[in-house]
Amino acid sequence: MTTACLSTTYFGPVQWYQKLHRYDQVVIDGEERFQKQTYRNRCLIATTQGVQALTVPVVHDSKSSISDVLISDHGNWRHLHWQALQSAYGDSAFFEYYEDDLRPFFKENNWERLVDYNDAICRKVCELLDIQPSIVHQSSQDCSDFRLVINPKHPLEDSEFMLRKYYQVYQQKHGFLSNLSILDLLFNMGPESIFFL
Repeated sequence: MTTACLSTTYFGPVQWYQKLHRYDQVVIDGEERFQKQTYRNRCLIATTQGVQALTVPVVHDSKSSISDVLISDHGNWRHLHWQALQSAYGDSAFFEYYEDDLRPFFKENNWERLVDYNDAICRKVCELLDIQPSIVHQSSQDCSDFRLVINPKHPLEDSEFMLRKYYQVYQQKHGFLSNLSILDLLFNMGPESIFFL
């Protein structure tokens, strides 16, 4: 059995979902320390201006484990993230197809903890991708550890990850932007997204 260790993510990148799809089991460690400027509370999307980071504001201290990190309601971020997605992907082939499934994550205030919010997002995205990963929430064990590899600021080499190019709304303007949020793949490729994982 192949096992991958991953960090929790907020609409994680294609690479993260590829691990969910390709490994027999994925371990998400709820006791790891929270790290700023990671996919734990941010995702990257394509806009007319280029790549934009959407960041969930959180409340934590320097010693917080990820399971203790709370979502902040500071700055009306849910509304701003939804507006950014509508602006960036409103003209994409499949935005309207997935809009009703994803809107509740930006309109409802049902989650206090970041890990619960991310877990709910992950379950919904896996349903939309039509994948059924085996996810275990526990301390890391003997596994292929991708927690430092999958990083927005300083990604490490991942010889297993080779993303086939797919159509992107702003490709003519910016070229192909690799490893954006899974939302980019879903909104552009719809039900065919699974073939890119």
